[in-house]
Amino acid sequence: MSRRDFLRIAGRHGLTATLFAAASLHGQVAAADLARAAALVQERRAGRAVTVLRFGAANLNADLLRLQQSGQLWFAKELELRSEGALRVEFIGDNRACTQDDCARAAMRGDVDIFAAATQNSAASVPYYAVLDFPYLFPSRAALHHFFYHPASEGLLREPLRRHHDIHFLYSHCELRGLMLGSRWRHAPAVSSLGQLFGSSHRVSATPFSRIALILMGMNPTRITWEQTLDHLRTGRLDGVETTSSAVAQPEIAAVVSQAVELRFMAGTQHTAMRYSAFLRLPGQLQDLVMETAFAAQQFTQRENEIALRTVVGAQPDPAPGTAFRRWGIRVVEPPPAALKEAEERCAPHANPGPWKLWRERLNRASGGRDVYEEIRAIAGQVPANLPVEAVRPRRWWQNAALEERETR
Repeated sequence: MSRRDFLRIAGRHGLTATLFAAASLHGQVAAADLARAAALVQERRAGRAVTVLRFGAANLNADLLRLQQSGQLWFAKELELRSEGALRVEFIGDNRACTQDDCARAAMRGDVDIFAAATQNSAASVPYYAVLDFPYLFPSRAALHHFFYHPASEGLLREPLRRHHDIHFLYSHCELRGLMLGSRWRHAPAVSSLGQLFGSSHRVSATPFSRIALILMGMNPTRITWEQTLDHLRTGRLDGVETTSSAVAQPEIAAVVSQAVELRFMAGTQHTAMRYSAFLRLPGQLQDLVMETAFAAQQFTQRENEIALRTVVGAQPDPAPGTAFRRWGIRVVEPPPAALKEAEERCAPHANPGPWKLWRERLNRASGGRDVYEEIRAIAGQVPANLPVEAVRPRRWWQNAALEERETR
């Protein structure tokens, strides 16, 4: 289907209805198939909504969300379905309402009611998001899901965001960030030691913690636009980019990535949040519905993103046929334990506390006096290192947190 066909259908049935329809279709889809599905969605959404919520979804769209199953379109559709039309969500992706770096700011300004962006990029305008970004804080994707389900995530992450920034953290997809090396590394040996990366230059996300971590690991971080990044990776002016595997499965960047070095040194969390004041204006029944839908969305990403990493992205040493990494010849590199240990000893706060002292003090004050790094690290350590993501037990974090608070009074 051409872009012109898509825009023609969106012009007739509405962009949000067309996106919802596109997200529900699989395989090869003809324009007529999409038009029929969009018409049905538009008909279902035609009732009078109690509340219309603007959803600014940074650079996300139906195509990207097939690679990175972070669930934003699924979440928006579920809100409408479960509320039986009382909530209508206007989904605005492709950087039209806000970008990765400023969606959180757009929500705080009231430009959008719900937003989705990587917490690492949102840290540019909301520094408290950096509590998730300490290097080697989370040993696995399972540990990340375990933390987001944990009742202690209320006090360590969610409550300070509500109090300081009017942001209600709902749910997040969970990956770990590595180094995606560009064209100049295509014929180089697979990275097997940290020393091979000394002096290399990498584009980093907006959180200051990725810059600090790379410097401590002997590399040179740089902050440039995504468009510049693609050109620099292609020409060799940049060695790599610090990001997640699913983020580089898109054709435009997969074509210029040669090695996916799984350092797994920092969280990669494409989250969805809501302006807290907008949440509080909803009737109590709809507030409950939003929380239950967020709980279901966390489980959606727990299940669907793991499947997509294996069967769509190909983020494993021998990518399956038909995956993006196999198609573009991207080598998935698992550094040996000695290299990972050296990286951790160089940049993790528990091994090298000095460079993190001021940031830890700042975040501890914002939390109300808790040692957020040590408390989150303890929760992440509750998960066995080899626990499959699918085995993490879902918990309604907000209900369990309220119960624990009552029991301690």
